[in-house]
Amino acid sequence: MYGIDLTGKKALVFGVTNQRSLGWAIAEKLHLAGARIAFSYQGERLRDTMEELTADLREPLLMQCDVTNDDKLDGVFTQVAKTFGQLDYLVHAVAFAPASTFEKPFVKVTRTEWQITMDVSAYSLVAVSQRAAPLMAQGGSIVTLSYLAGERVVPHYNMMGVAKAALEASVRYLAYDLGPQGVRVNAISAGPARTVAARSIAGFGEMYSKAGAMSMLRRNITQEEVGDLALVLLSELGSGVTGETIYVDAGYHAMGMFLVGEE
Repeated sequence: MYGIDLTGKKALVFGVTNQRSLGWAIAEKLHLAGARIAFSYQGERLRDTMEELTADLREPLLMQCDVTNDDKLDGVFTQVAKTFGQLDYLVHAVAFAPASTFEKPFVKVTRTEWQITMDVSAYSLVAVSQRAAPLMAQGGSIVTLSYLAGERVVPHYNMMGVAKAALEASVRYLAYDLGPQGVRVNAISAGPARTVAARSIAGFGEMYSKAGAMSMLRRNITQEEVGDLALVLLSELGSGVTGETIYVDAGYHAMGMFLVGEE
């Protein structure tokens, strides 16, 4: 695909929940390019969905994992090492915040809500990178998913926006630490997409419509466009790119003013 041949490469994708997941959009691109893929999914209730989704992939490896549990994470990477022998690509598409954090003002966030959100949505990238690095002896690439709310205020996003800011900072520090061994780390800041996670945000439908109307391209992005950029960043086509947060949002993030009537 696009002249990218990943035959013989091994990838591990965290965070797929269904066919609309951005993680799945990335996995599809990796598969079409020839990579073999392992998936870690959050709960056993997703097993049937994952089996159905991956039925046409070449020898997929499916593993249930709670990213807040170090023993579970160790088990996943032990199995990847045993099955694959090495790891070339890691995709981190994991995020969670209690529903209550989207429903009330940020100033009312509790300590517990803060800890849960930061653990799952930001620290998990550090946790999986720690374990992936030893399997990337020949170099590799790590990609995570962010959103504009990590840089600017997006109403109702609240605690998740703070977690995305921490995630993007973590990308830069991980890129610095892992760069000497040839491992690159980048984030994709995707525009609004109709995913399971988006349903948690109050007023998402209106936000989605407005973002598309006010973007430079006057439309919303597709999951496939996120997958395309991820494929470039993971492959050798992105060999000189690390420590970056790259936007796939039809230019919305770069707009500073919207004229009445333009939408």
